[in-house]
Amino acid sequence: MNESRAFAIVVACVVFAFSARGQDADRSNRPPPGEGPRQGEETSRHYSLEQAVSDRAQLNTIAFDGLAFLTGDFCACTFLPPGKVSDYFGFQYMRDIDAGERGHNTSFLTRIAHNTLAVLTDAQRAQLIALGNEQAPQITELAHRRLPLIKAFCRLRDGDLPTGSQGLDRAAVMEYSADMWELDGALAYHRAQVVGAIVRSLDETQKAALAKLKFGDSSTWPDVPEPFDRRGLTHDVHVALMTYGSEMFSWYAGSVKADVYFCPERHGTYFGSFYLKDAPAMGKRDYSISTSLTGDSGEEFLATLTEPQRALITSLPELQRKDLAEIVQTRRAIAVELRKFMQQDTADKAAVLKLSRRYGELDGEMSYLYATRFAEVNKTLSPEQKAKLLKLRNLDGFPCTGAYLYSQRVAQPDIPNTDFLFTKATN
Repeated sequence: MNESRAFAIVVACVVFAFSARGQDADRSNRPPPGEGPRQGEETSRHYSLEQAVSDRAQLNTIAFDGLAFLTGDFCACTFLPPGKVSDYFGFQYMRDIDAGERGHNTSFLTRIAHNTLAVLTDAQRAQLIALGNEQAPQITELAHRRLPLIKAFCRLRDGDLPTGSQGLDRAAVMEYSADMWELDGALAYHRAQVVGAIVRSLDETQKAALAKLKFGDSSTWPDVPEPFDRRGLTHDVHVALMTYGSEMFSWYAGSVKADVYFCPERHGTYFGSFYLKDAPAMGKRDYSISTSLTGDSGEEFLATLTEPQRALITSLPELQRKDLAEIVQTRRAIAVELRKFMQQDTADKAAVLKLSRRYGELDGEMSYLYATRFAEVNKTLSPEQKAKLLKLRNLDGFPCTGAYLYSQRVAQPDIPNTDFLFTKATN
């Protein structure tokens, strides 16, 4: 598995401080457009590749997943912030390096989205709205595709296996995941295509206005009213438009390093850790999520386990190391390809989709390992341990019913039979 899912520093997003070097079109040694540090990125010196990929940081994140999964239910596992889709545009990095540490405040995205969208012309905003109308059904489809995988993982945890099966089928999980990530890559490609065209069309006045909004310092972002009439937009299209607006700025003002960086929860998003962390913040304005919750709770989860149980979890960083290392390389290749749209109107779609499928295989294998190890731990938890873990979950008063399509609650959807994700009985 890939170089330690350890890109997980505590909290929502860990940095991949990838030292991006490359050649530009004239094959010189100068960094290509967007490759070097931009506006305020050096404010994040405490974020480093070494810290992000450290086994300790990675283990805390995996352990937090384990706590969420073993104390939660199917509904909680379905919750996923919309920004985790097609996240090659530097927004997570911009959140984590914010000088005022406001990146995980619930108003952070709204402020930068409104500021960016206010700079655009009506025609440019209309392009993003059209993109939202086109992609909203595909984004919803991607959410629905996650559900069979989540259901299979919950079945494994609960011992609800098909007759004669020994557990999950690693190859089937990887193939299913690859299909999902190929769709994710297609969404990212078209998003970059549309936003890149808008970036190329910015006039000098617009560029000057965006230059006043500092990447890495949200204190430079004034509060501005919503610069469009949302009454003509569906909820899904409005969410997409706000995502596009916030990511347009982080992409334009950021760099390849910012694009490659990812939040630890970007991988293995099927275990309920987002709900565990975000449920108290839902619907609350100006609410800041604790940046120590992931690490602290992960450590407490491990402390609650017996030594044999703990060994099942603590061995995961090593098991995933190769996969995570390849994920880093894959993300960078995708990010570099997508950035071409800010300079030209073409990029290699076939390459992006192929890379995305491979990304999905890697994430699927990592998720397979997590689910398998979490299920093994669950088999041997004592009543006392279960009580301690439920107390550590600390979500009384936040019941989860039905399911979530990203962060929107929906009724329990119909889910296809998931037996195909398990091994077959052998004679």
